[in-house]
Amino acid sequence: MSRPTGRVLTLLELLQSGGIRTVAELADRLGVDGRTVRRYVDHLIDLDVPVEAVRGRYGGYRLGPGYRLPPLMLSDDEALAVLLGLVAGRRAGLMTTADTAGETAAAKIRRVLPERVARRLDAVLESLAFTASPGEFATPDAGVLLTIADAVRHRRPVSIRYSDRDGRRSERRLHPYGIVAHSGRWYVTGTDPEIGEDRTFRLDRIADARTLPGSFEAPEGPGPAQRVLSGFATAEYRHQVTLRIHGTVEQIRARLPAGVASVEEPAPAAGADPETERWLRVELRAERLDWLPPVLASLDRPFVVERPDELRGLVIAFADRLASYAHQA
Repeated sequence: MSRPTGRVLTLLELLQSGGIRTVAELADRLGVDGRTVRRYVDHLIDLDVPVEAVRGRYGGYRLGPGYRLPPLMLSDDEALAVLLGLVAGRRAGLMTTADTAGETAAAKIRRVLPERVARRLDAVLESLAFTASPGEFATPDAGVLLTIADAVRHRRPVSIRYSDRDGRRSERRLHPYGIVAHSGRWYVTGTDPEIGEDRTFRLDRIADARTLPGSFEAPEGPGPAQRVLSGFATAEYRHQVTLRIHGTVEQIRARLPAGVASVEEPAPAAGADPETERWLRVELRAERLDWLPPVLASLDRPFVVERPDELRGLVIAFADRLASYAHQA
C-alpha cells in the first residue's frame, strides 16, 4: 500500500470516529498540509464515500449519510467486539429472519482480519462456553422490525397482520411505544386505539406491518419493558393464583420475577423500614401449577395459598415427597 493510499484510509478512519474534523486537525494527524487533506477528501468522494464539507468558523469535514455503507475501518478490538456481538446475538436468539445475514457479516469481517487478529478471535471462540443452549426461538422479519421501530420513534400508528398462539389471524391497529427483547424473543408493546388498552405482540408472529397516517402521544407511567413484564404476569392462562408471602419484595422477586407475578406492596407505616419483612399479596396466572410448589419451597418464606385449592394439594404432596426423601437411609 503506497503512503498516500494509507493516509487516505487513515483519513476515512478519522472521519468515521464521528463529528466534524477541521482541516488543521486532519493535517496534523496525517502529517500533511491543508491542500493535501483536501486532495485526499476528493479521493474519498471519488470512491462514493459521502464526505461533507462544513463551512464556518468551526467548519471542516464530516461523514454524511450515504446510499451505501462506506468502507469500514475497524481496530483489532472493534473487530473482535463486532464478531463476539454477532455470536452472542445468535446464541440469545436476538436475530431477524434473515439469520444468514449475521453469518455472512461475520464471514466478511473474518475474511479481511489480519492473521494475528484472526488467531486471537479463534482462541476466544474455542475457549468460550455458554451455560444455556443456543436460542431456538422464531425470529422476526427484518422489514417488520424496522417498520415498527420507525413508528415507535416518530409516534406513528401501525397496522399489523398478527397470528395468535392458536394460529388465528387478525388485522390489528396499534400505537406502538416500545420494542422489548426478553428471553430470546422480540415484543412490541403499545395501545390498541379501539379499546384503549395496552397490548403486547410477539414480533415473530407479525406477518406484515404498515405505517398509518396520524400520530399519538406515548402514555405516562412505566416504560415499555415494565409494561411487557406486567403483561406477562397478568396474561390469561388457565389458573389464577393468589398467595400471601411473608418477606420482602426483593426476596419474592428472586424466585417470582415481574414477568411471572405481580406483588402488591402496601405502603409502609410512618417511620417503618421498607426492607422489613411483612405479608405481601402475590398474584400470577399459569397454564400449569406443578412448577409452583418447588418455587415456593425455594423461597424459604412462610406463605399462604388463597387460591386455587388445587395448588394447596400440590404443595402438600410435594412436602410429603421431600419428607419421605429425607427419611430414606
